[in-house]
Amino acid sequence: MTVIRSIQHIQRSRPTIEGAGVHLKRAFGSADVPQFDPFLMLDDFHSDRPADYMAGFPWHPHRGIETVTYMISGEVEHGDSLGNKGVIRSGEVQWMTAGRGIIHQEMPHRQKGTLWGLQLWVNLPASHKMMGPRYRDIRATDIPECRLGSGGIVKVVAGSFNGCRGPLGDLIGDPEYLDVSIPGGAEFAHAITKGHTVFAYILEGEGRFAPGQEKAIPAESLVLYGDGDKVSIKAEKAGLRFLLISGRPLGEPVTWRGPIVMNTEEELAVAFSEYRNGTFIKV
Repeated sequence: MTVIRSIQHIQRSRPTIEGAGVHLKRAFGSADVPQFDPFLMLDDFHSDRPADYMAGFPWHPHRGIETVTYMISGEVEHGDSLGNKGVIRSGEVQWMTAGRGIIHQEMPHRQKGTLWGLQLWVNLPASHKMMGPRYRDIRATDIPECRLGSGGIVKVVAGSFNGCRGPLGDLIGDPEYLDVSIPGGAEFAHAITKGHTVFAYILEGEGRFAPGQEKAIPAESLVLYGDGDKVSIKAEKAGLRFLLISGRPLGEPVTWRGPIVMNTEEELAVAFSEYRNGTFIKV
């Protein structure tokens, strides 16, 4: 029998300041570990006021995680210790695996309209925390768009949906990252591997994220699902756009300080010691 996932928890994103003074909203973070395992954090930064974002995220280290930056609109310039340089533009994704260590910066460009991006942190298992770092740009044209009978669109950033497969085939932990847009009154259903962590983050509009749900959930809200076989979602009259993200839990201890996430305090101490003495980057 197919079990439709019920809602375990709903929360609104919370205003916070990160980097050198970027005003953003945090959908979930360190206070929510381990219920989002293997995911660590989701930040939503969007504003039409350059003062909110121009300070950016100057040079800083990462170890033990992956960061996934998805630009809805606007541009962010990237540079890192691997020698990569480039600009992430509207509709594009940067999937960066820090592994044993990378130092990078992310600096927004001034926009005439709204700068809007999201960054997801994905934890790496102990077996991969010290893997070689890698950086991959995903162009908007490389992200498959799966058309729905309702007139909706599913952009497959990672994983698969109805035969559409994301552009990266060697991701750790079987993550699935879908950007779903459906018109008013339309329904969306998707089967997700039982036992995987699943959450939705609402970008625009309102919707009911489980059968029988009495009150619609608005934008800038996060829905964490319980276990089951599939999700069932219905848009309100104005339509709905949301991210649907899932992955296999690691079930490992998390020791987290700033931009570095390891399994033990000893590993954290080593990482910060290496950063201070200049041996953080392993060639």
